[in-house]
Amino acid sequence: MSYTHLSLGERYQIYALKGANHSIKFIAGELNRSPSTISREIRRNESQRGYRPKHAHTTAKARRANNAFTIVSNVWD
Repeated sequence: MSYTHLSLGERYQIYALKGANHSIKFIAGELNRSPSTISREIRRNESQRGYRPKHAHTTAKARRANNAFTIVSNVWD
């Protein structure tokens, strides 16, 4: 299975299934993801108010942007 980032829709599904007290293994099965992916997502993005999908998505996008690598054109000339 190739790696893809979680989408906002998947994060809302995690929120709903977690709110319905489903296990991490169940949520992972429903999303066709590894349980460790779901566990890591919840751990990284849970705040005092709990897991919030929109906040989680915004935070994840910021982490990706922070790690972006820009290739300087004169290096490749």
